[in-house]
Amino acid sequence: MTAIPEIVHTLVLNAPIQKVWEAVSTAEGIAAWFMPNNFQAIEGHAFTIFSPFGDSPCVVKELDPPHRLVFSWGKDWVATFSLKELGDKTEFTLIHSGWTEGTVTETGDTHEVIRERMNQGWDSSVLPKLRAYVEQ
Repeated sequence: MTAIPEIVHTLVLNAPIQKVWEAVSTAEGIAAWFMPNNFQAIEGHAFTIFSPFGDSPCVVKELDPPHRLVFSWGKDWVATFSLKELGDKTEFTLIHSGWTEGTVTETGDTHEVIRERMNQGWDSSVLPKLRAYVEQ
């Protein structure tokens, strides 16, 4: 099986790192710009993202406040949120990995199809919502 490139998006947010960290590492913050969930910032914590496509089981894999959060998502993926302080702004990088050619997701679609759909969603919908949420 051949790996498919990770989804990587980096943006500079006009908000201090602590505000962005709260937005990406609390259940309320994540729900405000991404999807409803029962996240807790505890390494090893199992949580659920309540997606319109079905509930996705997740586990917090790594936590380094306020710089890095890594969690497994569904059976195949890993989402990494990296934050870097730039004075009163924050550089936010999303890495959505775990894509493999020919692999079928829980929804029945291949990784190739879902990766393209999710890449577009991160870029055109989800990350702009994060920006609007933390820059208000």
